[in-house]
Amino acid sequence: MPFVSRNPSTGRRLRTFERVRPTAVAATLRRSQRAQKSWERLGLTARSARCSALARALRQARDRLASLATAEMGKPITQARAEIEKSAMLCDYYARHGATLLDDEHPVAAPPKTRVTFAPLGTVLAIMPWNFPIWQVIRAAVPALLAGNTVLLKPAANVAATALALEKLFHEASFAPGVFQVLLVETAAIPALITDPRIHAVTLTGSTQAGRTVAALAGAALKPGIFELGGSDPAIVLADADLARAAEISAQSRLFNSGQSCVCAKRFIVVRAVAAEFTRQFTACMAARRVGDPTDAATEVGPLARADLRAQLHRQVSASVALGAKIILGGHALPGPGFFYAPTVLTQVRPGMPAFAEEMFGPVAAIIAVRDAAEALRVANDSPYGLAATVFTSNPATARQFAQEIAAGSVFINELARSTPELPFGGIKASGFGREMGAWGARAFVNVKTIWEA
Repeated sequence: MPFVSRNPSTGRRLRTFERVRPTAVAATLRRSQRAQKSWERLGLTARSARCSALARALRQARDRLASLATAEMGKPITQARAEIEKSAMLCDYYARHGATLLDDEHPVAAPPKTRVTFAPLGTVLAIMPWNFPIWQVIRAAVPALLAGNTVLLKPAANVAATALALEKLFHEASFAPGVFQVLLVETAAIPALITDPRIHAVTLTGSTQAGRTVAALAGAALKPGIFELGGSDPAIVLADADLARAAEISAQSRLFNSGQSCVCAKRFIVVRAVAAEFTRQFTACMAARRVGDPTDAATEVGPLARADLRAQLHRQVSASVALGAKIILGGHALPGPGFFYAPTVLTQVRPGMPAFAEEMFGPVAAIIAVRDAAEALRVANDSPYGLAATVFTSNPATARQFAQEIAAGSVFINELARSTPELPFGGIKASGFGREMGAWGARAFVNVKTIWEA
């Protein structure tokens, strides 16, 4: 069966791509293996220059690449353009700071004439999703490439055209053939790739279920990995919060990328003293967002990426309502072509409901009322996930306490949850393990080697 690229706004087929045959997979692995040593010998300065060239290529191709991402997965066009600029900024960051991040170190109190070096492992298999088809590829691939590894990208089937366009940009930026390659293979081919001795590490962004499967395979093969998985991120609104700011940021977070982001807030845990007013303001902010054609620059919420994703989201909403949740906004698919779902707010959300415990990957917000700050913290941590969290409060001491006690990879105080190239990004618990970006990303797939001279 071929890969099918389908426009989520219309449901119409865009393109089909033949899956790579086993003989072609073997040839791709050989090219990667041959290219890695010459890429490593090229040196850090030259590899940094390639990252700069890639940043320029991304910016030059911005409009074309953004239109492609919007056509394939329904991302609002202004957000697609911003995604490309953010990707270029990451390339700039590693080009500028790579020499420092990967330079030899003499650890504190280590014996004289010792140093630690950072050598590439070899070839990294990057298994990437569809929701940020440019950013997630760039943030995984560029640090690994900077360190001297080569990368094989296994993209999601519905964004194959975007993946192939990225591969072309790497070539235009003077990355040698074989350094970055796209593999259009089915999911069933992944186990054989992970166990192949020419693959040395794995990075995956995707569902928790996919992460468990791939992490088990990588562990059995004794290969390191980074796993950035699902999230049901809490946004905690305390009694002393600026409610207008909390409502606006919360709506922005919940509806970013049409609600299809692992790091956006999904559970809104609100102290009862302010729950009614926050709900009123938040619902107004959600209702005010413009839903429609993602190619229109005024659109803020586009369609979901696939029909099955919309159906799954609606099943979660319906099951929550059947268990006592109340719909105060939306709660239904929008009529007409495409895979649109109305921005939705659920109240009276309690344990046992999908909206309380599961990741809702679409424009659906669950409001959970709690007695006080202590219960808010308990409910926030009562989740299998631990990617990011947000706290709204005017008390700095409370903010610092919550930041320490929330079980998450990152905590944002009165701020929109997001990632940036300079800081580590990743989660704990069912949200995965390992960190991307910053020095952590540059050193994710290296041999940390001790050298001791006489």
